[in-house]
Amino acid sequence: MTDIRELIDLLKMKALSETVFLGQNYLSPWKRVFGGQVLAQALSAATQTVDPERSAHSLHAYFLLAGDINVPIVYEVEKIRDGGSFSTRRVVAKQNGIAIFFLSASYQKKNQPGYDHSIGMPQVPGPEGLKSDEELILKFEKWIPNTISELINSRPFEFRVVEGFDIFDTRRKPPYKHVWFRAKQQVEAPPEIHQQLLTYVSDYNLLVTATLPHTEGPYPFDVFMASLDHAIWFHREFTVNDWLLYAIDSPSASNSRGFTRGNIFTRHGQLVASVTQEGLIRPKTEK
Repeated sequence: MTDIRELIDLLKMKALSETVFLGQNYLSPWKRVFGGQVLAQALSAATQTVDPERSAHSLHAYFLLAGDINVPIVYEVEKIRDGGSFSTRRVVAKQNGIAIFFLSASYQKKNQPGYDHSIGMPQVPGPEGLKSDEELILKFEKWIPNTISELINSRPFEFRVVEGFDIFDTRRKPPYKHVWFRAKQQVEAPPEIHQQLLTYVSDYNLLVTATLPHTEGPYPFDVFMASLDHAIWFHREFTVNDWLLYAIDSPSASNSRGFTRGNIFTRHGQLVASVTQEGLIRPKTEK
């Protein structure tokens, strides 16, 4: 799915009623439902039940079961509350009548007056001069499994990792990663679509960062990873057409779980979103 328009179509979904939506799956090369897809579709379903004058400011989600890539997902939205300034929605995603995921999202009236501040962006090189993932994979293609190459080349976003990628670098590294990203094609759509696209792409690179101090090489080929939960706070409007910096760190890994955080900045240094995720990270040799 290299075309961003295919992803936007995937997020629109079919309305079965005012609060129930049917979503199709991206047929990923790794044969599992991508967590970012479920997150973005659930946010899309919730957003379609909220006054257009309100936008999502936060979401909190739990992954309950691995989704079957061959079975469509039904998203059931519960209208928890519509207050004077905020609206709350709960979404349960089901396959074959069984819950595989749930999300709570909060919406706020747009352009509310108040205080405004933002932390500074990390001082890292800009995207110009950095090689994209596709260019790096091409350089090392004979040493990289076809499934990984197919995964990277099929993404509708371009990624440029500040720390780079070297298949022959077997050092263990500190749990930090900085990734520039943007949509491969221009997106002419309202802000809520950009929120959903950011939600989709926010699931990339997080758990991998938690494995950096524990694995040798640029990618944890021998580690089983699965998202357990995911949260996003949207601070300001943005567009995925321009470069965004994903500054990721992993403060802790314990008990087969890795905890990660990410701040997303515009290239001009404005903080637009914050992300947290905890996931299962376990060596594949363990039972």
